[in-house]
Amino acid sequence: MSELVPLKATARPRAGKGAARQARRDGNVPAVIYGDNKTPETISLEYNALWKQVLKGHFTSTAFELDVEGKKHIVLARDVQVCPVRDTPLHVDFQRVGKDGVIRVSVPVKFVNELASPGLKRGGVLNIVRHEIEVFSPYDKIPSFFEIDLTGLEIGKSIHMSYVQKPDYISPVIKNRDFTIATIAGALKGDTEEASTAAAGDAAAPAAAAGAKGPAAAAGKAAAPAAGGKAAPAAAGKAAPAAKPAAKK
Repeated sequence: MSELVPLKATARPRAGKGAARQARRDGNVPAVIYGDNKTPETISLEYNALWKQVLKGHFTSTAFELDVEGKKHIVLARDVQVCPVRDTPLHVDFQRVGKDGVIRVSVPVKFVNELASPGLKRGGVLNIVRHEIEVFSPYDKIPSFFEIDLTGLEIGKSIHMSYVQKPDYISPVIKNRDFTIATIAGALKGDTEEASTAAAGDAAAPAAAAGAKGPAAAAGKAAAPAAGGKAAPAAAGKAAPAAKPAAKK
């Protein structure tokens, strides 16, 4: 479960592109806090402190206690704009957490025990429909991931939301249907045909070799008498032509 991560910021009195560029020149990252029916606040965060949190992962599913010059806000990072060249943060949008403490967040899915799935062992393929599940969760109890056990699952099995083990205080955003998260599908038709063709080729190879050996052996036996100097049976059965009588003078 996630815990509140402290993060310090300073108020940024001016908004706009010019103020944001100035904040970046000073080594900070401009940001904004909005939501909970309150006026948005523009702030700046120290670059290195923010970058460390981004590198830890799950940045947009982590609840932060944002200290803006002594005034604390419980927030969740909703959007991070990054530099297209350096892939470093340029701007962050933070959303305030309401009084009930429940937020809407996407939680990644993790699949385990793939080797214990008979369907995957038989050549099936795990077709992942949703890599993340969007849920409502208390800000201080956000799961790091949902674990799905593949033990015993056969080809043709579909994994729905009802299959996921989750605490009672977490509920999916989609409530009107038991949506699919993943399926175990059979091998692709092209792969099956290729394997069948290869197997047929391997089976046909010995037969082809045997067929080629038979005619060659027969030809060798037929050629043997000729090589030994004996007359062929057909030639031996023919009589020599009679000599013509000498002409009378």
